This record gives sequence, C-alpha cells and structure tokens, in this order.
Amino acid sequence: MDFKNEVVELISSQVDLPKEKIAALIERPKNAKMGDYAFPCFVLAKELHKNPVEIAKNITDNISSDDFASIKAVGPYVNFAIDHEKLVSSTLKDVLAQNNHYGDQEVGHGNVPIDMSSPNIAKPMSMGHLRSTVIGNSIAKTMEKVGYTPIKINYLGDYGTQFGKLIAAYKHWGNEEDVKKDPIMSLFHYYVRFHKEAEENPELDQEGRDWFKKLEDGDPEAVKLWKWFREVSLADFNRIYKELGVTFDSYNGEAFFNDKMQPVIDELKDKGLLYESRGAQVVDMGEDENPAIIVKSDGTSIYLTRDLAAAEWRMKEYDFVKMLYVVGNEQAQHFVELKTVLKKMSYDWSDEIHHVPFGLITQGGKKLSTRKGNVVFLDQVLKDAVNLAKKQIEEKNPDLANQDQVAHDVGVGAVIFHDLKNDRLDNFDFDLNEVVRFEGDTGPYVQYTNARAQSVLRKAAAMGEKPSDTDFALDDDWAFAVAKDIADFPRIIRRSAEKFEPSVIAKYSLDLAKKFNKYYANVKILTKDEKIGARLALVKATSIVLTEALRLLGVNAPEEM
Repeated sequence: MDFKNEVVELISSQVDLPKEKIAALIERPKNAKMGDYAFPCFVLAKELHKNPVEIAKNITDNISSDDFASIKAVGPYVNFAIDHEKLVSSTLKDVLAQNNHYGDQEVGHGNVPIDMSSPNIAKPMSMGHLRSTVIGNSIAKTMEKVGYTPIKINYLGDYGTQFGKLIAAYKHWGNEEDVKKDPIMSLFHYYVRFHKEAEENPELDQEGRDWFKKLEDGDPEAVKLWKWFREVSLADFNRIYKELGVTFDSYNGEAFFNDKMQPVIDELKDKGLLYESRGAQVVDMGEDENPAIIVKSDGTSIYLTRDLAAAEWRMKEYDFVKMLYVVGNEQAQHFVELKTVLKKMSYDWSDEIHHVPFGLITQGGKKLSTRKGNVVFLDQVLKDAVNLAKKQIEEKNPDLANQDQVAHDVGVGAVIFHDLKNDRLDNFDFDLNEVVRFEGDTGPYVQYTNARAQSVLRKAAAMGEKPSDTDFALDDDWAFAVAKDIADFPRIIRRSAEKFEPSVIAKYSLDLAKKFNKYYANVKILTKDEKIGARLALVKATSIVLTEALRLLGVNAPEEM
C-alpha cells in the first residue's frame, strides 16, 4: 500500500497544487514521534494570504483516513502518523506475494547502454578499475529493476601508440612461454621495461611509433601480435570479472571504431563545424571555452573523435533512450565536449547522454597510480579478501558447509559493498581489514543479518512453524520500524535509478539490517503463540528485501555464515 500517495490525495483534495508538486514537498519528520509524513504549508501562505499555521489547521480539520493513526496540525505542518498494524500488514502481504519482484516498477523503458570498466589491454586490472566496474554493474541491475533494458559495454583500451611500444618491447625481450603462463603480468613487465630503457635510449620510442604505424597499416606480424595480446588479456580480465560476478553485452573497444572516425570528421566538415586552429582541426565550444580538438596538428585523431564515432554508432545500433558513461570525475570536461559537439551536430539525443562520475580510491591517503608503481592489483585484493573472510568464518562457524563458497561470497561481496556504500563522487581510503569485518557498516554485516533471518526460519521449520500468508497483525514498535523500512524499498530503488547512485541502496540495506537486529534482540520471535506466524512473515520479508538489495549491488547473500 502506498501511504505517501494517500497523503498526496488527501492534501490535493484541499489545496490547488499539482499532485507532483505536493509529492515533492512532502517531508519525513526527523523525530518519529512527530509522525511518518509531513506537508509544509509555507508554500501556500503567499497565495492564500494566510498564516501557514492557520492553513495547516484548516487542512487537518477537513481530512480523515482510517489508514492513519493520527492527522495533526503541528505548527505550519500537517503531520500524518501511519496506523502501525495497517502498514505492517499491507507491506508483508506485498513482499510475500511478490517475493524478489518486490520493488519492480516501470519508471521507464528502452535500451540504456552503459560504458563501464574499460581496462587497457596488457595492463593488470587495479583497484582503480573496481569503481567503474561495480558502479556500472549495480546501475545496470537497478535500471533493469525499474523497467529499462541495460546494455553493458566494456569499452576496452585496445588501441593506440602504447601497442606499438608493447610490440617493440616484446620483440626485444618477449618470451611466448612466459606470456602463455602469466599473460598480463608478463606483458605489463615488458611495457614497464620499455619505458625505463627508453629513458636511456630514446630511439626505442621511435621504434614503438614505427610498430604502431605498421599496426595501423595492417602489417601481418603487428596485427597478429596485437590480436594475441588482446585475446590473452581479455581471457585474464574475464577471470577477474567472473570473481566479481560481472558480465558484459559488448567488448567493442577503441579499435572497433577506427574505421568509423573519418565519416564523423567528414560530417563535421559538411556541417561547417570544423575550423583550423594552430594546425589542428577543432570545433568551437563557445565564448570563454577552449575549442574541442577533433584532429591534432600531426593529423591524428584523439579520444573525443573516437567517442563521437562510438556515440553515433551506439545510437544507430541500440536506439537508446539514455546512454551512461561510468568514468572517473577527472574526465568531466571530456564529456562536456562530447555532448556539446553532438548537440552542435543537431543530435538532440545527446541530452540523454549522462556522464556518471566517481571519486578516487586511495590507500593510506595516497592516490593509486600505475605509472608511479603505487598500484594495488585487483586480483590480489580479491584473493586477500576471500582469505580474510574464510579466517573469520572458521573462527565463528567452523562446521559451516560450503565454507569456500561462502568465504568467496563474503570476501568479494565485502570489497564491492565497501565501494558502493560510499557516495559515488566521494574519494575513500581502502583498508582491507576494515572492509571485511562482520560488524559495522560493512557488506558482511548485511549478509550476516540476512543469514541470521534465514537461521530463524530454519529453526521455526524444525519446530513445525512457518510464516503466515494471511495474518500479519503486528503492532509493536520494533516490527513497525522494520516494516516501515521495507515499505520504503521501492522508493529507494527509484531514487537510486534516477540518481545513478548505488550508495542509496547500500545505505538503505545497512539501515534495514540494523533495524532488524534491534527487532531480533528485543522480540522473542520463536515464542509459540498466535502471532508467531506474523513474526516469521516479517523475518521472511526482511530476508527477501535484504537479498534483493544486495543483488542490486552485485553482492551474493549466503543463507548460512
């Protein structure tokens, strides 16, 4: 039952405001004793030439509903307190009927390509790649939950001068057997060695450029090596994606758009948008803005040219209703240029291109950097997290079945959850011991709470008891607090989808877990009386919602821990 919608209907019967505006104005009192919803009457004072306190009293005198325990004028607010038993009953009925589809809704529909992860071939995936990967994955799941069709695109960094350098490095120091044994680290070491040796021997840089030219010209050896490097890199990336539980619909990387850039340049020329500046071909960005470079003075295209080609191709291929780029905050200007140029090309669909930026992961307060050697490899972090989870599980529950699988779900889930519980734009420091804790604001805490709920249901089943599917009459404050949170889940999902912000769901799951644990500590759930079925229904509904919230974050929910 949508109590907020009923508040909107009651208020709209008394005031001349659009329902959308009323809904936007409704607040949630910070003090629960003041009620569950509040409508501020300040906005009506000017129009009605009345004191907002008087307006609130007039509205209150003229509305009533059996679904609310009280409707009161409190100063300039109309406050609504939900009838506890009605909220608990209607919420549990909905959740148990809909199960994991609880919270499904039709906010919109159509294709939503999500450009995410996008590691560079021949370089190991670091913690720096984690954010784009898990944020993009969670957004995809949430967009699907609200009616869209997400298309996850791994826009691989698989082209550019760096590949000429890598081919040159391999020709000098490479060993096929080493690459087959450990592809990424071997290629990475060749690349690092190339840069070190090039400092003493600058001719190496020219050699790298020459090999890239050969690659562009279709030289058989260069193309064969490039394809091999891409293939072995992708196999290694997919091993890590499997650990994270992330899949993709497309691996069309930079190389895919090589032959699609010249038509874009020609189109810009035909539309009179290109002009020359210091030897480069650029597009005017407006007053006080630097022009956007499309072709450099040496005749080569740049990243923006490729992204313009990619955007046009994706529109033709997917006919998208939105397109998201989950890319670090430092690239904000690039996406301003991308949207502006597309708009100048008269592509109004550029309004539905959204850069979804995010902050940095630091360690010990320092930025992680591959170039400076201050890098933390994602593969190793996930292994360490799983080992740490396993150690704690062995201490807490040594007889647990499927220990390895649970340790994997908890360790990897902890790393994902820690990333997603932070507001997307915030930088945060990563400390594995803090991340893989079973207490505090962590993924394992939410997983453990769900496992606790499942344990209660198993004990009840052993007693011959099960959740009620008809009688949900609970009116105690602990049950109401849990049910009220559960009732809010659809709104939370919608807000997360609208803001492209997984932290909304992560923070919600922590809050629900805390409220359930208070319920567990204060109520004897398994006491055999007339309300045991209703209490078990609340436990089951909590587990359904926590499991679904974790799924939307890309985190598994073990039933035992």
